Amino acid sequence: MYLTHLSLSNFRNYIRLDTSMPQGTLVVMGDNAQGKTSLLEAIYYLATFTSFQAGQNRELINFLAPKADLLVGRIVAEYRRGPKNHRLEVRIIQESQGFNGVRVRREALLDGTKKKISELVGHFNAVLFLPRMMSIIDGTPTERRRYLDLAISQTNAHYTASLSAYNKALSQRNALLKTLSERGGDPEQLAYWDEQIIQTGAFLIRARIQAITEIEEQAALIHSELTRGAERLRLSYLPAYDPHHEPANQMVLNFDTPIDRNQFTREEIATGFEAALKTARRAEIARGQTTLGPHRDDVQFLANGVDLGVYGSRGQIRTALLSLKIAEINWMKSKTGYWPVLLLDEVLAELDTQRRADLIAHLTDIKQALLTTTDVDLFGSDFLENATVWQVENGRRIDS
Repeated sequence: MYLTHLSLSNFRNYIRLDTSMPQGTLVVMGDNAQGKTSLLEAIYYLATFTSFQAGQNRELINFLAPKADLLVGRIVAEYRRGPKNHRLEVRIIQESQGFNGVRVRREALLDGTKKKISELVGHFNAVLFLPRMMSIIDGTPTERRRYLDLAISQTNAHYTASLSAYNKALSQRNALLKTLSERGGDPEQLAYWDEQIIQTGAFLIRARIQAITEIEEQAALIHSELTRGAERLRLSYLPAYDPHHEPANQMVLNFDTPIDRNQFTREEIATGFEAALKTARRAEIARGQTTLGPHRDDVQFLANGVDLGVYGSRGQIRTALLSLKIAEINWMKSKTGYWPVLLLDEVLAELDTQRRADLIAHLTDIKQALLTTTDVDLFGSDFLENATVWQVENGRRIDS
């Protein structure tokens, strides 16, 4: 998979960009705040329909665009997916609502036909790698869940819709739990919302179990190469509802022992989840919130049994993240049949010479990779001879 053409209108600091996209490796150079990262952001938005920087979609519309009752930020991409060419257009529309402020909505068209956003997630695939993503390992559980959700949604056609349905049902269930806690009432009112989060939650848990197992298998091999066999990387899934139960009266030792949850079907997870919710119902009513379910899941990254999120050095975390992202590329290819477009934002500058060479060695088969930098001299001459180099300035591509 690779982009052949990209057009941006009123997106971030791009008033207008219309350019063909080269295959292979593209190095985008320029000073800070000139539009390098925004270019990657636009491409990644095509894959996930979410921004890794903006808190709200309205922030993606160029703030220097002329004030009007109607503003539109637009991303249009032409790309090749296997034997077919496609055109994907995303519009971020800000409309004046008079005294009620503004309304922001999105439209998306695939090959000229308007589609639901949830139907288009993953039709175009991309893997993003930037320094701030170290928080996937040493940040909050929310950041790790977001990473998982964005990766899985690109490879599983039903994941985005299931996640949305789960979150909506969870919000309603929490509102009811709070009402029951404050005012009392019949706990059986929870039955409908229990069923909603059980079915969608079981789907999410099963998908996460499978994805973590598959990504870990590849990440462990890559990490062993990068550390020259000195460290063993493991991804430990910590589900808030765990279908795996230790046998009764068995002593649990504090060893780093992997747990195989792949044996559980979606139906078995749903049955166990339902029983766990019934057991927790009284405590959840008292707290006024749902305590079990994929919205509270976490993932632990361990190297030789040591939790990198707590005890890992910056170098260890960077190497683990590099292993994870290379594994994600290979995993996405295995799931979709196509190499994703790789987006690297100022990443090679943070790697030593050996790690840089290791990363490049894993990218030889990828159809298209975009790398940003403030200093093109960081790359060796051999690398640049086989790459296309662009310069961007004030949201414009500057041809040399």
